[in-house]
Amino acid sequence: MRLIDLRHLGRERVIGSWLVGDVLVDPGPESCMQTLLSELRGDEVRVIALTHIHLDHAGATGALMRRFPDAEVWVHEIGAKHLIDPTRLLASAKRLYGEDMGRLWGEVAPVPAERVRALSGGEEIGGFRVAYTPGHASHHVCYLHESSGTAFCGDIAGVRITVEAPVLAPTPPPDIDLTAWRSSLRTVAAWHPQALVLTHFGRYADVGAHLTAVADSLQMLERLAEKDDEALFEAALQQRMKPLPADLQAVYAQAMPLDQTFVGLRRWLTRNAGG
Repeated sequence: MRLIDLRHLGRERVIGSWLVGDVLVDPGPESCMQTLLSELRGDEVRVIALTHIHLDHAGATGALMRRFPDAEVWVHEIGAKHLIDPTRLLASAKRLYGEDMGRLWGEVAPVPAERVRALSGGEEIGGFRVAYTPGHASHHVCYLHESSGTAFCGDIAGVRITVEAPVLAPTPPPDIDLTAWRSSLRTVAAWHPQALVLTHFGRYADVGAHLTAVADSLQMLERLAEKDDEALFEAALQQRMKPLPADLQAVYAQAMPLDQTFVGLRRWLTRNAGG
């Protein structure tokens, strides 16, 4: 089991992909694919296991299907159709990223339908247990690698760049659901994992404290967003980051852009209020 730092836009510790035997968890965007292939060092990939289909986690999947012609993709059934035909996924992403799409994410190629294994949660496949864990995305899953007790959590366990750095919950649009997210944290905790793996970024063994910190972050961010003041929201988070070295502050800003964090929360709050 090893971590591959994809060095997104040349910066370390923003996006990590994990190779577990011949299973690659969250390959990242196609813009990082040459780094990924170099770090794989010729290792074959039999499965690409996606926690969700956001481009920073899954954008390279279609391109990797060409590189690994015998590989299959694991993805939640809600996300599967958007891998097979990414038209709507790309339209949604373009509203967020505009002309930066290519620079940030590279090519987003379709995945052949016959190579997609759609999951619903509850499966036991290839040495992994699968849980449906919505909240960050409606199609989010987590994987428990049973022999090591490692839970691969995508974004449901938040962003944490180093052991000493804060845990923050990334809440971009379009389908944040804080109620579902809190339930998903309980789902991961019920596995009693030995460690949590985050795409942003690394592996952490203080499981109970970490999951509590994610829940605390969700509560803090919700309260800040309730004020409906984006400048105040961003200032509060920047103040929390202030003790960190400048390079770590830059990693957090790249891994979870504050404007998207605010917009995702406001969308959920408005919908939850029925207005």
